[in-house]
Amino acid sequence: MIKFYPGFDITYTNNPLGFVYGDGVFGPTVENRKLDDIRKSLRDPEADGPETVYSIAMDVGKEEHKDILEEKMLLFGVVTYAEGRLGKEPIRSQGHIHAVSSHSNWSPPEIYEIWQGEAIIYMQETAKDNPGRCFAVHAKPGDIVIVPPNWAHATISANPNDPLTFGAWCDREYGFEYDDVRAHKGLAWYPLLQEDEIKWEHNDNYENGELIRKTPNDYSYLGIEKGVPIYKQFEKNPELFQFVSKPYVKEQEWKNFTP
Repeated sequence: MIKFYPGFDITYTNNPLGFVYGDGVFGPTVENRKLDDIRKSLRDPEADGPETVYSIAMDVGKEEHKDILEEKMLLFGVVTYAEGRLGKEPIRSQGHIHAVSSHSNWSPPEIYEIWQGEAIIYMQETAKDNPGRCFAVHAKPGDIVIVPPNWAHATISANPNDPLTFGAWCDREYGFEYDDVRAHKGLAWYPLLQEDEIKWEHNDNYENGELIRKTPNDYSYLGIEKGVPIYKQFEKNPELFQFVSKPYVKEQEWKNFTP
């Protein structure tokens, strides 16, 4: 059972990984990300791990909201991770940057909400040789984490024995850029598991810098309520997350952003 109720009827499955949509809820057949799909972003590309690392369903929600989601170019995605590890690393997504959307000419932000397990949302300002500020944001069920426009990031399961499940507000015209991350053989810091705890190792393909480890910021200045499902917040105020598909409306807030 999902530990944090996300505001609509959805449950996840373990075998196979996926989701079951309840009455009045729409969603696609999941896309599975295999271990071979993400090897290029791992510290050890030859690592062993589950064949299906995670399953993702992009465009989930209540039937009654289909039209307004399309109108506002918003999409709600859901992801569930396998149990276990990838060699010495935890289960995690590929490092990537959001592709620029043609309708906004911006790389869109993303708003995460943790439902099950614990996550570390790792992010860095760029995937160039100097990655800028690097953050590892530790989040628990009910926590919200925002990745700002243009930042490289990955979502990491913080506990190999408690698989991660989360939802996220995304731009409907979503896309991913991997080239710069893969050119550096991953992101600037590798998460490593030592006795079920995350330790961090610098990726020497980047310039040296500091990793800032923290809990999620308070996003009330963006109008977001802590502890209220982000889907429910959208339902109450469909304008609230318009900045995901129109990042320019919060241009000042993205400068020196702290997640």
